[in-house]
Amino acid sequence: MSAVSCFFVLLGRLAREKSFSVIISFICTMIGSINDFKNPFFIGIAGSGMSAIAQYLKGIGKNVSGSDRFFAPGEFNEIKVKLEEEGIPCYVQNGEGITESTDLVVVSSAIEDTVVEVQKAKQLNIPIIRRSELLAIIAHSKRTIAVGGTSGKSTTSAMLFDILEYAGLQPSIISGAGLISIIRRGKIGNAKVGKGDWLVIEADESDGSIVQYKPEIGLLLNVDKDHQEINELMDLFNTFKNNSQQFVVNQSHPLARQLSRNADHDFSADPGFPAGYMASGFQQNGLEISFQINGMDFNMQLIGKHNMENALAATTIAGLLGVKVETSAEALRRYEGIFRRHQVLGNKNGVWLIDDYAHNPVKCAAAIEACQAVAPKVIAWFQPHGYKPTKFLRNDFVKEIGRVLRREDEIWMSEIFYAGGTATKDISAHDLINDLKVSGKSAFFVENRNDWLEAVRPHLTGNCVLLLMAARDPSLEQFAKQVWSAL
Repeated sequence: MSAVSCFFVLLGRLAREKSFSVIISFICTMIGSINDFKNPFFIGIAGSGMSAIAQYLKGIGKNVSGSDRFFAPGEFNEIKVKLEEEGIPCYVQNGEGITESTDLVVVSSAIEDTVVEVQKAKQLNIPIIRRSELLAIIAHSKRTIAVGGTSGKSTTSAMLFDILEYAGLQPSIISGAGLISIIRRGKIGNAKVGKGDWLVIEADESDGSIVQYKPEIGLLLNVDKDHQEINELMDLFNTFKNNSQQFVVNQSHPLARQLSRNADHDFSADPGFPAGYMASGFQQNGLEISFQINGMDFNMQLIGKHNMENALAATTIAGLLGVKVETSAEALRRYEGIFRRHQVLGNKNGVWLIDDYAHNPVKCAAAIEACQAVAPKVIAWFQPHGYKPTKFLRNDFVKEIGRVLRREDEIWMSEIFYAGGTATKDISAHDLINDLKVSGKSAFFVENRNDWLEAVRPHLTGNCVLLLMAARDPSLEQFAKQVWSAL
């Protein structure tokens, strides 16, 4: 019996046993190179991680198509329109997009075995691979810089891409968020194919996929409790370190510092822990920040000290590639930001509206702190996502958010975003609000976010910030627009 025949016999047995994860693990050994497929189909292509890879593959000449449960006949979907403008056909999630010519099906970790397209792919004996495993294959085809850490990956990736592009290195990027500079060109903004050798990617620890990447340069920004316990995260990041040819860490962060190989190649904003690249002199004036890196002045249209560290990380990696610090400073002076990361929607009657992707305790605290330099009062709204992660991080949310709230600041929450599935609904955002109230904070719960603006109106002042914080929910952009319109 031929190897191909043996493969399909085993595939059939695994399919009958419904061993979907085993099927994927086995098939991944059959897709070892970017050259092993030509016509990939993405199930869940509207997701930020999926759409980025789909666009990248289209950009290097693959015949890409895909579907998503958010695509419906006769209903406008901006992601669908932009993908189709790139030459990527999009379908409703009913299986019609998968054909005999499809030679690879790509799924995210959220796609279950019961999805009709997964079933059709198995019936047609089409290889199935997870998004993260495909990204690892892509990364292997380029000189790759993988950006890791529990916070700041998207922003740092975007900053690094902008620096390398400004320096003339013509990099590529596969990101989890849209760069405003690319969005302005009518694109989704989370991917671009350059003619140069370097590819910038985000290495995600939340699903453990970070261990699959073997980059030329691995970057670790920080390690904070998010999705897993600290010891589990440290194990993942240690494997990431061992898989990286060069490894660069944030010496300012105590846990990241433990994984340093060479402080001369690292970066730090803490004079007590010197490194090859040092940041100092941070100042924030309204919506602008300024600081120095190795004595060079940096000025950026951003908020928050964490963005100084992100810029420092990007400048450090660029330096390893031969880019001068002054070139990085000039590139970042032009940096326009990324989608839903402290994105300023505007000011009405003295009220700033800022939209942010913050969704774990440390990110929420940093987002609130960054806004405190903008106005004397910050009113933050937060929609947690997922019942299991909210329960896991309950005490951390209360601790971190409570720690940064000033006497005049407020925290509001609406009910946890539920994306479907078999989640146990054994916690409410109301529980977190009650915990914050007990600790003496001004905390409020509005179950339905559509009722929030009217509830919060009496709390607005002539000089304050309304900060929206949430992730995963695809309707968040529209919600922010609705708030802005009705403000």
